[in-house]
Amino acid sequence: MLVLSRKQDEKIIIGDSITLMVVSIQGDKVRLGIEAPKHVSIHREEVYQAILKERVDDDQNVSPSESR
Repeated sequence: MLVLSRKQDEKIIIGDSITLMVVSIQGDKVRLGIEAPKHVSIHREEVYQAILKERVDDDQNVSPSESR
């Protein structure tokens, strides 16, 4: 894992098309702004984990005849 330090209003560039910016720092919270192409999904980790769990649950609820 790459760990970088940034101050407010400083940016990190990922590849050619993703930019992360530290928008604000308030106590123990950091607000990030993310610019990325529309085809790139961006989620908080807990939301992404819920999406994955829902997909697994949906896959387990499909009967063999429905999966064909």
